[in-house]
Amino acid sequence: MAEPRIKKLAWTLVNHSLGVKKGETVLINSSSELAKPLVLEVFREVVEAGGHPALSVSFEETLNIFYEEAAKEQLRNFPKVKYYEARATDCFVHIRAPLNKRSLSNADPEKISLRSKTVRRISDTIVNKKRWVLCNFPTNALAQEADMGITEYEDFLYSATNVDWNRVRKKEEKLKRLLDRGKEVRVVGEDTDLVIGIKGRKAIPCWGERNMPDGEVFLSPVEDSAEGYIYYEMPAIYQGREVTGIRLRFRKGKVVGATADKNEKFLISMLDTDRGARFLGELGIGVNYGIKKFSKDILFDEKIGGTVHLAVGRSYAEAGGKNISAIHWDMIKDLRTGGKLYVDGRLIQKNGRFLI
Repeated sequence: MAEPRIKKLAWTLVNHSLGVKKGETVLINSSSELAKPLVLEVFREVVEAGGHPALSVSFEETLNIFYEEAAKEQLRNFPKVKYYEARATDCFVHIRAPLNKRSLSNADPEKISLRSKTVRRISDTIVNKKRWVLCNFPTNALAQEADMGITEYEDFLYSATNVDWNRVRKKEEKLKRLLDRGKEVRVVGEDTDLVIGIKGRKAIPCWGERNMPDGEVFLSPVEDSAEGYIYYEMPAIYQGREVTGIRLRFRKGKVVGATADKNEKFLISMLDTDRGARFLGELGIGVNYGIKKFSKDILFDEKIGGTVHLAVGRSYAEAGGKNISAIHWDMIKDLRTGGKLYVDGRLIQKNGRFLI
């Protein structure tokens, strides 16, 4: 019998996050075989809901082989099977259970970028327009990355996911109303003073329908509006690469200057993926004060209460965004020590605590 916390998480994913209905096809996707306990319980919940479960479980080592051996023709080959599978699916459960968080550290970033462009049509035109949810299953790799033991990490994960999400929803709706009326947001902190236009954009409160755990309110900024500069104290991790000490400068919405203390070449490579990669696709405000520790996992870290995250690249159409890119890279700004957040000149948060 599965652990009660796993069963509760599976119930939440299928019934709260996706709201699976009788007759719907649900694709349960996992990055490794380590997620088996949760995959099986999600499978069970889909069946009990009257849905049709389908499995897609892979081995993360295949990506290393592919990026090491694949020629450009193979990198550009569009995966028709995955395309038709996505079209035939009603909703998706993505479960991450990495064996090695650094498995792609030495992969060629140009190959990664080219492959991202090739498969983008599946996510942009199909998956993102349907119901989907993303979550982690505890593994030693995730625990080590977060500087925790496996038992501590399990407690960390389940305490962040198995909560009353309807209660979270009520708290976020107040912030949404404020942002929906706003014209601009100003972020002030260490080596940071950035103004971002939000007029006409729709703020979206998140209470466990897409990400698990959740706890943020996000929107897509006006594409040509960002002016100023920002410094990220926290590492930014993308495609298995950790970039630290990132500093970005914006003019008319575009990144016109970018430096990093570590892996700067990779940062520049990702920003040069396509035209949209140098514009902001998201401004998110973390409101989950139950997540206090940085874990080097954006799924948790972007929700930390007292932080904001800005993503370069692809925006969200449902939030009014128009920016198109093969990448979407969230970078977290910590405002809990000396930070301030303004909406139309009104101070709404100081030192990570809301004043509204």
